[in-house]
Amino acid sequence: MNIDLKTLPDKILPILIRLKRSAVFIFIILFLLIFSFLVFRINLLMRSEPTDDSVTEKLKTVQRPRIDKTALDKIQSLQDNNVDVQSLFKQARDNPFSE
Repeated sequence: MNIDLKTLPDKILPILIRLKRSAVFIFIILFLLIFSFLVFRINLLMRSEPTDDSVTEKLKTVQRPRIDKTALDKIQSLQDNNVDVQSLFKQARDNPFSE
């Protein structure tokens, strides 16, 4: 196939005119294709769940908080001795999200 550079604009011009007439239609189709691909991809990623191995691996790196036994005993003794503190603890236990 021989391509002559002098006749190339004459061959491309009808194609460009046809594309120019249907540019809006082509743009809408491309937009809908990209939009549907994104919706499909988001839906696929939203449904995926981590594997059990990855969950256990992440749980191994989490450090659990430790409460000192003496501090726990002191808080419990204060709770038992003070009526105001008892009601405060009970209220916090009943509704932990109140301020």
